[in-house]
Amino acid sequence: MMSDTEQGDVCAPIPVPACMSAALAGYRWARDVIGESDGAVYRLHGEAGASDLFLKHGEGVVADEITDEMARLRWLAGYLPTPAVLQFVRTSDEAWLLMTAVPGKMAIQVMEARPDIRDAVVDAIAAFLRRLHAIPVAECPFDSDRAYRLIQARKRIDTGRVDVDDFDDEREGWTVEQVWKTMLDLPPFEPDPVVTHGDFTLDNLLIREGEVTGCIDTGRLGVADRYQDLAILWNGLGHFGPLLQARFLQQYGIAEMNWDKLRFHLMLDEFF
Repeated sequence: MMSDTEQGDVCAPIPVPACMSAALAGYRWARDVIGESDGAVYRLHGEAGASDLFLKHGEGVVADEITDEMARLRWLAGYLPTPAVLQFVRTSDEAWLLMTAVPGKMAIQVMEARPDIRDAVVDAIAAFLRRLHAIPVAECPFDSDRAYRLIQARKRIDTGRVDVDDFDDEREGWTVEQVWKTMLDLPPFEPDPVVTHGDFTLDNLLIREGEVTGCIDTGRLGVADRYQDLAILWNGLGHFGPLLQARFLQQYGIAEMNWDKLRFHLMLDEFF
């Protein structure tokens, strides 16, 4: 997780397993209000001579998602900078994940505050994504392909976990089933599998001095079509205009956009 961002909302410590108590002693607690995690995220800071930490906690299905993230973080650490897993505790219904902080600010914060370095940040993000997508698929034990993601999306729809108020502007006012049907009606495409982050947003990339220092929120990481990441990042850059979107694609190495793939993955992302 990030270290030199806002501290969040000050809060009281939550109950943690006894084995975690010593590691958290002396820290001040703040609830992270920037990210979009389904679980609760806490920033632990202010311990003299110690680095900031982050703690994720969740129950039920969120505990399963935190467990998925823990496994993926440990694997990805062998290839790219990510938060280091310090402790993980899982019970039948709860999970606690304690991680180090990654230095830097969210890419979205840097780009909003420093228009003069937006080009450099986009170039750094494209280079980081190329590194991720260059990891040999055969070495990744996690599957996140179209079939798997559709199953997960349908589960979220059927359990009422999709936020229709958070749909992109072009689907504002749509029902969940409208998005689902429109997505499935798109022409089939040939998959181009790579190791994907799964939620490659400007919120999940940390920047320091114009370079990517790491990525966070890796719970959806797995082998999938590269457009899983390209579509989400391209969409986020739309906030800053089409020139940066085009620059990102050029720096990554996409000469011609596959618009059907892009639309499919943008609609798929609406369910998560």
